[in-house]
Amino acid sequence: MVVEQYRQYIQQLLSERAKRASPQQNAQEYEVQTVFDTERDHYQLLYVGWRGSRREFGCILHLDIKDGKIWIQHDGTEVGIANQLVELGVPKTDIVLAFHEPEIRQFTDFGTGIDKTD
Repeated sequence: MVVEQYRQYIQQLLSERAKRASPQQNAQEYEVQTVFDTERDHYQLLYVGWRGSRREFGCILHLDIKDGKIWIQHDGTEVGIANQLVELGVPKTDIVLAFHEPEIRQFTDFGTGIDKTD
């Protein structure tokens, strides 16, 4: 069951990143959160809280699973979660870099999301 494996990979990678990204100071006022909606296949890594007198909130990673493919909606990391998924064995054709315009995706090594056979 490929989709179930993809769910596990995504949750594993986001959980590992959340542990590494947890702030060392002021932990009760600032945190990194994982959001896993396994029914609708939406997965996010967020930061939320306060750093001094400044409110912080944002999305680090947002992935969806649609039509058996992993759609990377946002990737605010340096390493790139697509590369980590490939290292785990996910075929590049099953990863869609959704943050690229649909017309541009054909020029990447990854899936386009336009047709279910790519």
